[in-house]
Amino acid sequence: MTGTEIVPYDPDQYRRNRQRVKRGFWPKIRRNLGKVPFVEDALAAYYCAVDRSTPTYVKATLMTALAYFVVPTDLLPDVVAAFGYTDDATVLALAVNAVAPHVKDRHRESARSFLQDAGGEAKPEEIGPGETA
Repeated sequence: MTGTEIVPYDPDQYRRNRQRVKRGFWPKIRRNLGKVPFVEDALAAYYCAVDRSTPTYVKATLMTALAYFVVPTDLLPDVVAAFGYTDDATVLALAVNAVAPHVKDRHRESARSFLQDAGGEAKPEEIGPGETA
């Protein structure tokens, strides 16, 4: 750790989280369009996490939060009416706030663009250095 990370970087955990997000992010986003208020933030976090210019510790932080959002079992199951996404929103908000300077306008613009096209095909995005979705 260099002092800038909020969680220690674990390359194996990062790969597992990245794979969870790669498999489950777009289906979960599509299922929840118009249902949860933080979809735009999740999308902006995703676009930041797959941006080649984003520092590794930021990618790891965001992938951890996005993996929590994607995993079907969590602290409050998503099927619990009104409260199911509270924990997901909290984890995502904490992660995004912790790395806020790295979530750029271009990431938020990509999120808004996706939402405007709501339901459009997800384009493969860069996942990490030298890797694609």
